[in-house]
Amino acid sequence: MKNSNGFQVDTPAKTNQRTQLKEHIIEIVSDSGEGAQKAGQSFGAISAKMGNGVWTVEIIPADIQPPPRTKESASGIRIRFGSKKITNAGDEADLLVAFNEIVPYTRIDQDAYREGTIMLIENKWATDESEAIRQSYATAIEDFRKRGFVLYEIPMEEECLKLVSNPKRGKNMWVLGMLCHIYNRSLDKAKRQVQDIFRKKSQQVIDSNLALLEAGYAWAAANLELRYDVPAVETDQELVVMNGNEALSFGIQAAGIELCSMYPITPATSTSHHLAECIEDSGGIIHQAEDELAAVGFAIGASYAGKTSVTITSGPGIALKTEFLGLAVMAEVPLVVIDVQRGGPSTGLPTKVEQSDLLAVLYGQPGDAPKVVLAPATIEECFHFVILARKIAESFRMPVMLLSDANLATGVQPFPRPELRKEWLSPPVDQSPWKEVGKPYQWDEKTGLSRRPVPGQVGGEYTLTGLAHSVQGKVSYLPEVNQHSSAMRSRKLAAFGRTLKPPKVHGDEEGDLLIVGWGSTQGAIEEAVDKAREAGAKVSSIHLRFLSPLEPGVKEIFQRFKKVMTVEINYSDSPDDPLVTPENRRYAQLAWILRARTLVDVDCFSNVHGRPLQPGNILEMIQKEVSKLK
Repeated sequence: MKNSNGFQVDTPAKTNQRTQLKEHIIEIVSDSGEGAQKAGQSFGAISAKMGNGVWTVEIIPADIQPPPRTKESASGIRIRFGSKKITNAGDEADLLVAFNEIVPYTRIDQDAYREGTIMLIENKWATDESEAIRQSYATAIEDFRKRGFVLYEIPMEEECLKLVSNPKRGKNMWVLGMLCHIYNRSLDKAKRQVQDIFRKKSQQVIDSNLALLEAGYAWAAANLELRYDVPAVETDQELVVMNGNEALSFGIQAAGIELCSMYPITPATSTSHHLAECIEDSGGIIHQAEDELAAVGFAIGASYAGKTSVTITSGPGIALKTEFLGLAVMAEVPLVVIDVQRGGPSTGLPTKVEQSDLLAVLYGQPGDAPKVVLAPATIEECFHFVILARKIAESFRMPVMLLSDANLATGVQPFPRPELRKEWLSPPVDQSPWKEVGKPYQWDEKTGLSRRPVPGQVGGEYTLTGLAHSVQGKVSYLPEVNQHSSAMRSRKLAAFGRTLKPPKVHGDEEGDLLIVGWGSTQGAIEEAVDKAREAGAKVSSIHLRFLSPLEPGVKEIFQRFKKVMTVEINYSDSPDDPLVTPENRRYAQLAWILRARTLVDVDCFSNVHGRPLQPGNILEMIQKEVSKLK
């Protein structure tokens, strides 16, 4: 039917009363370049600033400029927000805004929607000059109704043309205004958000986008009966709102790291963009190298000079940095390496999420190359773990690898504003005379630790080499020297491991099934575990932050459960696959490590679909596994 203004809708008009919701999931999907992500990021930020829990996930096409009006061109964002802390992107969306009728099919193929999902779709295609496009639109609309979607055909471009000559430059802000009215978002906060987005543009651009925002808000008020309210989370804490890459950037500065050297690579690049805007204000510089090898070499050189540096990359960059990382291990140069993981191998899925680099960072260098590896599970931890990584690198004189991923990189979440501490900062470079003349690797036999001379310290001069070397730093091929130096580098991991605490169990301390996760999967895992426990399942979970060395007490925790499984976003064989046997089955990466370290028959549930794991899929797996144990 049509409403009073003649626009096609599937349900009759309702009153102005707002429906109270605990949470909702919205998706905005468009052709690449139409600004859907910016609209969603803004909506998420506005909601977070109003006190809602928020989590966003960007939908990014693999190609830079895919053909428009194709499934491959689908670009957008998912926003999950609610009246409690939100830790993951959830399951099927409740409401979809689509800029054409083709792009939703990419998400339909991924089971992103359900019967009853509300679809607000641009209606300009119904009257397009091309008969083929008109027919495509009509066919899709009929199909969407058959699928049970609740359709609203919206004149987005028609309304935008009343204000601007090119709706592609502003339709997203009109949509933002429409969503702000639907969900009772503060128009004042929305205006401030738009002003912040375009702060570097001319006043004319700012005013134009503000006008579009207000027009979308007013149009929704006059023409849509959709009216919801998602009350805010009650908190006395001051919150900040950012994505994981921004959190990494702020963490680098809070740690007192003065140099970031990197080569642009998706999905890590936006960290350098953010740093480029502000690192000079904190006394640092960002160096864009000519390639990945130069980036890590530059960072190692700066760290050798006395100030621990950071290099940021993704999987292919880790592969290219391999030899230099081995140098940092052998020469015992502190270094922080941030790997924002994506799909692989090779170029793989550059815009999609995977947790596929764990084995590579652990074992990717030739020879024995021990290093600390840690993985933040939340956007807040992206900030704090950089500070921790620098401290570990300097205290233990070794590279520290921090594994983020594309899910954390683009996800937006509020968290308590950190109170900056002086002890977070890197200490001044020690230029006092070197008292241990000629012994730059005077290893402590118990811990493997040694004091590090830096250039400029009188008496601390030594030769840095990637060759096997003695306590004096002299090249040595003697069997006993190589054995001893290898033992000392390894012993540092054991010494650091003694400082760690066992992971906390989410749920009961014993039961039928234990789920083990790492990285960005924590929120989805714990939500699924909680739902399973509410239904009576004896299931719990732990989440590991330290992967080298492993947190202590893991084997003891495993022994209190009938079955242990990892949940990961990387490849594993299904036990039912052709030719797969218990002897040749390939396990997910953390499962592989845990099986070797604990000698427990750890199973795994994983996929490489290129998107974050959904709580519903994990819950379904838990229910099947628990039923087998009865």
